Amino acid sequence: MICQTIRKGQECAFMTAKGCSYNGGLCHEIVEECKGCGRSQQMESGWYCTACPEPEIKWKHGHCNMATHVTIATNGTSKKLNPLKASKRRSR
Repeated sequence: MICQTIRKGQECAFMTAKGCSYNGGLCHEIVEECKGCGRSQQMESGWYCTACPEPEIKWKHGHCNMATHVTIATNGTSKKLNPLKASKRRSR
């Protein structure tokens, strides 16, 4: 349904005929870690996340899985190969 509280005119999964069904009845503003994310959007009353109604929860245990500005660095180690399979590949 279309949001009638904070994000007026936008599609919202928590909006019902009785109003916002999310905890507290409205979305929470973004946290400091969300600054620079492509999913943050400025509304009349502040900056809000378009993917999550309470961004603080997403950042509680590390990086937000919806963040577009965070890159996960890999340490470049390759996967361990099975020696039996590797020898069969070499024989082809």
